[in-house]
Amino acid sequence: MSRYLVTAAAQMGPIARSETRKDTVRRLIEMMREAKSRGAEVVVFTELALTTFFPRWLIEDEAELDSYYEAEMPGPETQPLFDEAARLGIGFYIGYAELVMEGGVKRRFNTSIIVDQKGRIIGKYRKVHLPGHKEPQPGRTHQHLEKRYFEPGDMGFPVYRGFGGVMGMCICNDRRWPETYRVMGLQGVEMVMLGYNTPFDHTGHEAVNSLTLFHNHLSMQAGAYQNATWVVGTAKCGTEEGSKMGGQSVIVAPSGEIVAQAFTVEDEVITAKCDLDMGKAYRETIFNFALHRRPEAYKLIVERTGAIPPAE
Repeated sequence: MSRYLVTAAAQMGPIARSETRKDTVRRLIEMMREAKSRGAEVVVFTELALTTFFPRWLIEDEAELDSYYEAEMPGPETQPLFDEAARLGIGFYIGYAELVMEGGVKRRFNTSIIVDQKGRIIGKYRKVHLPGHKEPQPGRTHQHLEKRYFEPGDMGFPVYRGFGGVMGMCICNDRRWPETYRVMGLQGVEMVMLGYNTPFDHTGHEAVNSLTLFHNHLSMQAGAYQNATWVVGTAKCGTEEGSKMGGQSVIVAPSGEIVAQAFTVEDEVITAKCDLDMGKAYRETIFNFALHRRPEAYKLIVERTGAIPPAE
């Protein structure tokens, strides 16, 4: 018996620095309604979906920096999104900048959550693989200061039960690292939701930057296939505050095939009828971890070379 989950990816065009939370939430709600009208049961929004991509600037004023973060979720400005999700009976994934106070100390994370069809948070994740720099780099038109504005995630890669299956999350640069998918794959993940804000000038090497969109799909397709899972990748795209960002949001099947793709660099909703049982054939044959995977081989290499062991 197949378990179908009609899934939407809600790609976002640019968010201006002057755009308010109210304006942005209104856009998200419009796409949520469109997704629901197409029969979607869950919609995947992007990374830092509530604001412009602020790590492109050096922000030294503490109050200004704090204005990009959410101290609670939902809060007064984001509650309408949760209310509309509950009214429509649709779940969602969303990324945002999280600010928490612990022992009088501010902690900042690049965070995402999964919300069920009743508007309840059922899962949370904090971005592990932070790209970019802690200090501004000379000669760059736009900075990439994620290491300055966020701590590495401290939750690992958990999975959650929801929408009739096993759901996982990651954010942007996480998608490039095979251990992201493998840790969730070892927990039986059936769908990985992720959002990204990827500029075309992120490496400083023109030859590498020219392959940005190819590498984007390559990493998600490989992660999906090698771990027998659906992957839903949603972009923030277009030219935002002078920075050109990649789009091509996709829904990828456990076979590694792209089954839906966005073709604009604006707000755009794509959908696919995802069979959560599709990965079963791969998990029972090619990627039967219990039968074919040999973690002891990695440990042998560590013993012989002194290399750092991989996470189990």
